[in-house]
Amino acid sequence: MSEQTTIQISKSTSHQLKEVKSHERETYDEVISHLIEIYRNLEIKNQYDEFLHKIQQRKMREIWDNEEDAEWENA
Repeated sequence: MSEQTTIQISKSTSHQLKEVKSHERETYDEVISHLIEIYRNLEIKNQYDEFLHKIQQRKMREIWDNEEDAEWENA
């Protein structure tokens, strides 16, 4: 049994895949695998960025929401 499948893609997608090839002889399978790898890495990075943002929000509230700052606003 073959390890490959046939997928249908539009001509515009085919042209876009050709444009992102690293070299002329790169296969569509290699291009798609590379794109998947990039996507997964970005997804991991975005999760990390969201985590940092949530931590920073909590700390910034801690820093800015205090009595000393409230007193300065009324000075």
